[in-house]
Amino acid sequence: MTTLLSAAEELGHLLGDAYAQQAMLAIVPPELEPADIDDAYRAQQAFLRRSCASIGGWKIGSKSDSGPIQGAPLPLSGIHPSSSVLRRSAFSVLRLELEIMFCFDCDFTPRSAPVSDAEVMECISSMGASIEIVSSRLAGWPDVPKLNQLADLQNHGALVVGELADYRDDFDFRRPAAHLTFNGADVFKGQGVNPAGDPRRLLSWLVNHCSARGIAIPGGTVITAGSYTGMFFPQESGMVIGQIAGLPPIHFELS
Repeated sequence: MTTLLSAAEELGHLLGDAYAQQAMLAIVPPELEPADIDDAYRAQQAFLRRSCASIGGWKIGSKSDSGPIQGAPLPLSGIHPSSSVLRRSAFSVLRLELEIMFCFDCDFTPRSAPVSDAEVMECISSMGASIEIVSSRLAGWPDVPKLNQLADLQNHGALVVGELADYRDDFDFRRPAAHLTFNGADVFKGQGVNPAGDPRRLLSWLVNHCSARGIAIPGGTVITAGSYTGMFFPQESGMVIGQIAGLPPIHFELS
């Protein structure tokens, strides 16, 4: 019996195959481009199924402090601890972002009613610095349709996670001091700004986004919430060190 795939599933399979092969698609056939944001999220799930990837974390973000929010699941195999060595050749394109990540101390399972902001905030247990490797399976990136990028796990390559610290409600989430270096040279040093404003506002969206799609978020899942330093494109191999004031530093090597 042959099962006909939807366009979103076919796109997810193409992207999942490219991810497994560390390759780029020459082009996304026009008939497979997502018609809307829901199509892009369906393609994300087909991407994971095709890659036989379990969800190890999430990325969330917004272009402004009141704008729409988007997110993507992160394959567990692409989440690495600080001090890891990652090969540049594993990524067709590669840019770096220094971010803040969060973890909950409870499980959020799908439910029929929306989860309140207050309940989500009460479940934040820890936070830390993270560095996302922004990458793509889409030829011509970043000049490709935005919904194609969302289907492609919102341009996710890998995530390096630092040591977790206890969550602090009084932390300066809007303009923390941030410092990112590459091979000892400053990439960014100063007050970091997240386009989403206070990134905690993104967490309730994620919980309800997952709930509406029948996806659980187990306690301890890593959720990275947008760059404080913009994107940096390293031109060579070297050591990456990131620091957000008040959080443990993070480092890894690009080989």
